[in-house]
Amino acid sequence: MSQETGTMNYEILKTQEAEGILTITLSRPKALNALNSRFFQELESLLASLSGRQDLRAMILTGEGKAFAAGADIAEMVDMGQAAAAEFSRAGQRCFQGLERLEIPVIAAVNGFALGGGCELALSCDIRIASTAAKFGQPEVNLGLTPGYAGTQRLPRLIAAGNALCLLLSGELVSAEEALRMGLVQKVVAPEQLMAEALGLAKKIASKGPKAVRKVKRLVREGLLGAFEAGCAMETEEFSSLFGNEGAEGMRAFLEKRQPKW
Repeated sequence: MSQETGTMNYEILKTQEAEGILTITLSRPKALNALNSRFFQELESLLASLSGRQDLRAMILTGEGKAFAAGADIAEMVDMGQAAAAEFSRAGQRCFQGLERLEIPVIAAVNGFALGGGCELALSCDIRIASTAAKFGQPEVNLGLTPGYAGTQRLPRLIAAGNALCLLLSGELVSAEEALRMGLVQKVVAPEQLMAEALGLAKKIASKGPKAVRKVKRLVREGLLGAFEAGCAMETEEFSSLFGNEGAEGMRAFLEKRQPKW
């Protein structure tokens, strides 16, 4: 896949596709991949272009240079009034919700700074793999601001509320190893191994039943927002829906000691 994905000519997002895996690279290295209005426009356009793509199995999101994304673009925000700031917040929330609602799993390969809006971007991905060079934080209070892209909502849903509040209230940065201890990331690897690790996981996911993978993501994402009993009922519905089709092939392949034909 080239940079002409979808209808927009991308300036910030670089895309590459192979074997059902789409890799998106944020490319504003001189600005440490700071998130601006153009980024949100491009990401929203790209996500819209992926709707209905049954051939895609997984996505990897990473940054170019020293940062995954070092926050929202302060140079763009500094002169905003309250109405413009509210729309800037809504644009980010809309895009990050789009990542969560994407049917395929999204892996964040966090190569460097993931701060403020960049940390919120990583939080909206399904799985986070970090380089040992990565740093995480929500330093908005240092600027007299709060997070604007649902960081106050996602972070305490992913890690203990006390740890989330410590990060949000202190503005301190944490290392990849500390983020792993908190449960903010799932794995930490050497910088030179980061993309290979993310790609290896994406390929492993891509080898599984594609309908099952999409359903698992939906069950977890929607289950986190609802009642336990409702989530169990939804799980039963999705579990049974795979019998007679993909599930039948997977079970037959297991019994016949062969690879399934998805």
